[in-house]
Amino acid sequence: MIGSVAGATGSAVGTARRARSGVRPVVALAAGATAALMAVAGCSDSTSSSSAAGGTDTFTIGVVEQQLSNPFFLTIQNAVKDEAKKQGIKVITAESKTAGDSATQLTAIQDMINRGVKGIIIDPANATALVDVIKQARSKGILVVAVNTETDPVDAVDATFETDNLAAGKLIGQWAKAQVGSAAPKVAMLDYDLTDRTSKQRHDGFLQGFGLSEGAPEIVAEKQTEASVSGGQAAMENMLQARKDINVVYGINEPMAQGAHAAIAAQNLTNVTIVGIDGSCSGVAAVKNGEIGATVAQFPSKMGEMALDTIVQYVKDGTKPSGVINSGTVLITDKAVPGIDSKDTDWGLQNCWGSK
Repeated sequence: MIGSVAGATGSAVGTARRARSGVRPVVALAAGATAALMAVAGCSDSTSSSSAAGGTDTFTIGVVEQQLSNPFFLTIQNAVKDEAKKQGIKVITAESKTAGDSATQLTAIQDMINRGVKGIIIDPANATALVDVIKQARSKGILVVAVNTETDPVDAVDATFETDNLAAGKLIGQWAKAQVGSAAPKVAMLDYDLTDRTSKQRHDGFLQGFGLSEGAPEIVAEKQTEASVSGGQAAMENMLQARKDINVVYGINEPMAQGAHAAIAAQNLTNVTIVGIDGSCSGVAAVKNGEIGATVAQFPSKMGEMALDTIVQYVKDGTKPSGVINSGTVLITDKAVPGIDSKDTDWGLQNCWGSK
């Protein structure tokens, strides 16, 4: 996911709770100090009393997410916590306070190292800012895996679980091309900041899937804008002032695609294929009601579950994962195209993320 692109943005509240009292004053003092550090780092505990998988004693992991006001990030964290609870694993969580807030994440990771976690799952707010503290964690035998967002360099962590955004773009591009048929394509590109890796991969993938090169004459309008409904609507309104013959609209995510639909519908234009990427429940609903022709779903719950599984395996027998591991993509549409694998919106609504 374009972590910053998949939906709502804005600050989220880091919470800190639970300082244990000890038998002697010195223990109580240590617990109080830990609680204070947790408050600074935005950490909180989730505890279960049962044993971990495979009969091993319970252990602790850390989850460091981006701001949880974004339902995509919240879904990843909840998947880890839910599965950890089943296995009797204690979870310490932390989140960025704002987009790009790597300072809070760094402090949280340092706290988790000091508290002796066995593994850390990190969704980096900045690709490079956490490399040194991750190196410190790994030097102490802590398995560190990334979800959703790669570090730079990518091998700063033991492994990364993420969506193949280039593949997602290709898939939606192939489907959009099939909708045009023999008509001359007149494509509008609604992008987020193309210096963002996820945004660029989706953009490039769409062009590859559609069979277009960068700057092709079939691309009649392009705009980098805020990845939101309002951003998509404003950009589309501006495009339509110059080109009312647009027949394909690519949106970096579903909110932007929904905004484009609002602008197009306001001018009573028809026969425009609009596509997005993400697989949120609101986005899939927009496909079902005809606002968007198709979307490509990604699976944040699977990212979290896969990341936790690798830590459990590491604690169990020392096995380490490596490389970038794709958590999967599925085309969601009610207009299936022969030769392009897809699922309908009923399936999509059963497997979407975010509020239904």
